[in-house]
Amino acid sequence: MAERVIEVDGVELCTESFGDPADPPVLLVMGLGASMLWWEEDFCRMLAVGGRFVIRYDHRDTGRSVTYEPGHPGYTGADLVADAVRVLAAHGIPAAHVVGVSAGGALAQSLALDHAERVLSLVLISTSPAVPDDGDLPSDLPPPTEEFAWFASTARVDRSDADSVIDHQVAYARVLAGGRRPFDEAAVRVLVRRDVERAHDFDAAGNHDSLTDGELPRAPLSSIAVPTLVIHGTADPMFPLRHGEALAERIPGARLLALQDAGHGIDPADRPTVAAAILDHTA
Repeated sequence: MAERVIEVDGVELCTESFGDPADPPVLLVMGLGASMLWWEEDFCRMLAVGGRFVIRYDHRDTGRSVTYEPGHPGYTGADLVADAVRVLAAHGIPAAHVVGVSAGGALAQSLALDHAERVLSLVLISTSPAVPDDGDLPSDLPPPTEEFAWFASTARVDRSDADSVIDHQVAYARVLAGGRRPFDEAAVRVLVRRDVERAHDFDAAGNHDSLTDGELPRAPLSSIAVPTLVIHGTADPMFPLRHGEALAERIPGARLLALQDAGHGIDPADRPTVAAAILDHTA
């Protein structure tokens, strides 16, 4: 694996690759507020050992990528979509299989709509329809669970204190896990501490909460023409399963893989299953 900071159009983004550059490329797009560390190394290696050239990267305001003043992001959601293209361009890759989780799945959808020539296939994990289809978003999408909504509305964190930030992020990860499986707090705490200590300014990740959309795709999801796999946990508290079902219904030919009792994101127990599904989908 090799970490490198690229600069395209004046934007510095930290990337890391795994595997042989001659293998089919897979671009991993993380959710907002999270660095590339949340694509855990063993998962990336599973894909690389399976014959894929894997690239993960830090969004702006996370990890070692360009950082803006907290409260003043100098970019939009559309710029984050363009950043995925920048990462591919810097690695000399004309098109890749794109895997997005959470809001990264929304960015992946927009990438497939605005830059179709860059996308070989899509894998959309723990996400929801990102753009209206037939003039509107599905009307039957359920809200987040009560526990998630309560945490989001009541949680407080002192961002000037690293331990407070770490405690908050661990508690948030516990809620996202969905509550139906064991939660490895010790392992999550190690990951969160690495994330906080590695970042140029962890406080800047809060800029993602105030991003404007920018120029959203005008085409409907039904115009996505690449093979698409939707992966969704049945206990996802942020986007209940119906969100994944609706996404699979709106993209022609999309398949849905439901993970029983899984929450939001990729549970460590599901990494082999998810990696195998991605390898099969991108074969």
